[in-house]
Amino acid sequence: MRASAPPLRPLEIAALALGSAAIAAVMHWPLPLHLGRDVSLDVGDPLVQAWQVAWGGHALLHQPLDYFQANTFWPLRNTLAFSEALVGYAPAGVVGDGVYAAIVRYNLLFLFAYALAFVGAYLLARELGVGRGAAAVGGAAFAYAPWRLEQDGHLHVLSSGGIPLCLFLLVRGYRANSAWTVLGAWLVATWQLSLGFTLGLQLAYLLAALALVAVVFWVRSRPPLGRATLVATLAGVTLFAGTAVLLARPYMQVLDDHPEAHRTRAQIAGLSPPLRAFIAAPEENLVWGKATAGVRDDLSSVPEQTLFPGVVIVSLALAGALGGIYAKRLRGALALAVLVFAVLSLGAPEHGSPFLHPYRLLYDFAPGWKGIRAPGRLTTLTSLALALLAAAGAQRGLHYAEGRSGLRFLRVVPSGAIGALFVIAILAEGSGFDLGGGGRSVSGPSHPAVPKPPPGQLGLPSPQLHLPMTIPANRRYVLWSTEGFPKIVNGRGSFVPKSFAQLTGQMVRFPDAATLARLRAIHVQLVVLHPNLARGTPWEGTELRRARAPGLRQSARDGVIVYELSSR
Repeated sequence: MRASAPPLRPLEIAALALGSAAIAAVMHWPLPLHLGRDVSLDVGDPLVQAWQVAWGGHALLHQPLDYFQANTFWPLRNTLAFSEALVGYAPAGVVGDGVYAAIVRYNLLFLFAYALAFVGAYLLARELGVGRGAAAVGGAAFAYAPWRLEQDGHLHVLSSGGIPLCLFLLVRGYRANSAWTVLGAWLVATWQLSLGFTLGLQLAYLLAALALVAVVFWVRSRPPLGRATLVATLAGVTLFAGTAVLLARPYMQVLDDHPEAHRTRAQIAGLSPPLRAFIAAPEENLVWGKATAGVRDDLSSVPEQTLFPGVVIVSLALAGALGGIYAKRLRGALALAVLVFAVLSLGAPEHGSPFLHPYRLLYDFAPGWKGIRAPGRLTTLTSLALALLAAAGAQRGLHYAEGRSGLRFLRVVPSGAIGALFVIAILAEGSGFDLGGGGRSVSGPSHPAVPKPPPGQLGLPSPQLHLPMTIPANRRYVLWSTEGFPKIVNGRGSFVPKSFAQLTGQMVRFPDAATLARLRAIHVQLVVLHPNLARGTPWEGTELRRARAPGLRQSARDGVIVYELSSR
C-alpha cells in the first residue's frame, strides 16, 4: 500500500460525479422519466420509506424536539422508531409537500444511494492504490453487485455509500495528517449511522475493529500524529457515539413499551440464510435470475436471503487476492474480511453452536445486535471487501493490457477499453428485468406506478382510521398521509404492535357498538372506508352494514365512505 495518497484532480471528481449519476440513471431506466409516478421494485416498503423522509422534513420544521412522534400508529408513542427512521435524509424532506413530492424525493434519493455507493468504493479503491479504470471496477462491483436488486425496495439497505466514503477519508486523513479530512470522515460516518442501525451498527463495529488495528500499528511504529488530528479524532468519535446514543433512545423506549418488538432467536433463525443463498440471484437479474430460480424458490425469505455476489466480481476478486498492486498484508486482510463477513451473514439457527455459527456471539454478547432483523444484510461488508479485491484484480488485467506481461496480443487493446469492459460486464451481470405486463425486457428493474390518494380523503379532520387494515392498504395510507400529515391509526413498521394487531381484529366487526366504543376511547373522529381496497377482504360491504350504536354518521365522498363518530 502506498505511503502517499494519489491526487484527486477536479476533472476526475467531476467525471466521477457525473458518471456515477449517469450509470444509476441508466441501470434503472426508465424510472428517471417518471420520478413522480413510479417507484422501483414494488409498491410495498418504498411507499413507507417515502413517507419516512417526508415526515423527517415535516418534523424538522414543525416539531424537532418530538421528531420520533410520527403521525402514524395513533395513539402510540415513538412510532417513527418502529422501523429504520432514515434520519440522515430528513433535510431532503423539507423540500416539497404531499404525495407527489414524496415520491420524487424518494426516487432521487434512491438514485443518489446507488451513485454514492459507486463514488465511495471508487475513492477508497483509488486511495488503496489502483488506477482510475480499476477504481471504476471497484465502484461498479460495490454498487451493482447482483444481490442489490433484491434490495431495491429497501432504501436503508441500499444507502451504504457512506461506509466506503468515510473509510476513504479516514485513510487519506491519517496518511496526510489532515485534521479536517479526519473530521470529515467522522461526519460522514455519523451521517451513515443516522440512516439506520441496519448498516450503522455494522459500520460502528467495523470502525472499532479498524481502530484497534490502527492502535496496534501506531504502538509498533509510532508514526507522527499531529495534535489537530488527534483533536479531530476525539471530536469525531464523540460526535459518532453521541449520535448513536441519541438515536438509540427512542428505539430502546419502543422495546420497553412493546416487548413484541424484541428479535427472538427463532426470528433470527427464520431469516438466517443457508449457505446456498450465495448462489441465489434475484428473480429480476438479467443473467442469473432464471438460472438460480430453483435455489431461490427454496429460500424461506427471499428478500433477506438472496446473497449472490456475481461471478465476474468474484473472479476479479480472486485475481486481486492472489496478486496485484495491494500489499500482501492488505490482500490477506481483505480476503479474510470476505470470509468473516460472509460467515456472519449466514446468521445462526435457533439452537446452533456459536462456534459453528459465530453470529450467535454477536446476538448474545455484542450490544445492539439483538435489534438487527436480518443477518444477511451483513453481505454489504462482504460486498465491499470483494469490490476492493475486484479493483485489484482489474488492475492486474490492465497491467497485462499495458504490455507488462508476455501476453502480446493484449498490448494492442487500450487499457481504458479493458477497464470499460470489466465495468460493463459487472453492470450487465447486476442488471435486471422489467417484469411488468407479463413480459420480460432489459429496460431495467420493475418500476410500478404509485397509487394516488382518493380525493375524498383529503383535508379530513384527525385522528382517523382507514379501512381495510391490510398490510398493502396500510402502506398506502401511510404514504397518503403526507398530504397534511393527519394523525392516523394505521401504520407499517418492522414489527406489529400488540395493541394494533388486536384493534385490526376487532375492526372486522365495524361498525358495531364494541368497535365504536374502542375508537372513541382513543379519540378517533373518523373512519374512512376505501371500497376499492376492501374487495376480497373482511371489510368488503362494510358500507352496507347498519350501525347498531348511535352517534355514527355515514357519508360518501369522492372514492371513499366516511364515518363520523360523535364523542358519545
